[in-house]
Amino acid sequence: MLDVRRLQILRAVVTSGSVTAAAANLGYTPSAISQQMAALEKEAGTPLLERVGRGVQPTAAGRLLTEHAAVISRQLAEAEAALADLRAGRTGQLTIRYFATAGAALVAPAVAWLRTQHPGVRIDLKTTDPEDPLPEVTQGRADLAIVVASRNRRYDGVRLVHLLDDPYRAVLPSGHRLTAKRVLDLTDLAEEPWVRSERPGPCLDALLDGCAAAGFSPSFAVESEDYPTAQGFVAAGLGLSLIPSMGLTNRHPGVVIRKVRNPEPVRAIHAAVREASPSRPVLDGLLTALRNAAAR
Repeated sequence: MLDVRRLQILRAVVTSGSVTAAAANLGYTPSAISQQMAALEKEAGTPLLERVGRGVQPTAAGRLLTEHAAVISRQLAEAEAALADLRAGRTGQLTIRYFATAGAALVAPAVAWLRTQHPGVRIDLKTTDPEDPLPEVTQGRADLAIVVASRNRRYDGVRLVHLLDDPYRAVLPSGHRLTAKRVLDLTDLAEEPWVRSERPGPCLDALLDGCAAAGFSPSFAVESEDYPTAQGFVAAGLGLSLIPSMGLTNRHPGVVIRKVRNPEPVRAIHAAVREASPSRPVLDGLLTALRNAAAR
């Protein structure tokens, strides 16, 4: 196999016209250059240089390898430039996974910023299962995922960046007796039939933990796995529900929203990235943009 470094030395010898001149340009001794050329000729299995007066000129094989050395040199320069662009966040790809209710409030403004600041970066943006998107990150299929997770729990191989706490709101049918109160104690809902708005997972856990802290377990009369449908069931008088604030952007006209307290259940929303992920300007910038969106 031909040594790439020796090919570049051959190119220097051919372009400068002599071993002595190449040695001066490269900062080597003429003896070192001659040794490298002897080793390259051994690798090539044929003479590459021939003496002409005080200098040298390439043989046919030497000209051929010099041409390829020029191509290799250009490719290396292009590779170094591409790598520099990738490190600086000017190119590359960022894979983002998120759950639906985080899309408009958090992901959309952050991705808009990303496209402005890093227009050369391709963005792979998809919704994912809100209950367990962490394997997307830990297995390297995503650079970042928006997740609901407990602040007190550690996840192997994952670094969680807290973005915001999304409080749950009571969703009542219009005309319900509890709509007369501006703020409800969570225990006010204890004896009511409930519409379940969450699938099993961290979002439902946050809701149930809040009810447990208030001393009761909700009685679910109807189960739903999305917030618009849950609101429809509530509007039809089938029960009341707790829905996180970010899930109420499209409010049903037949429901009334009230804050709850003592306690106020919240779901903690985080950005999840690989713990061992190297620092990347584009990923660091996205995390900052997500924090800014959450602060707004």
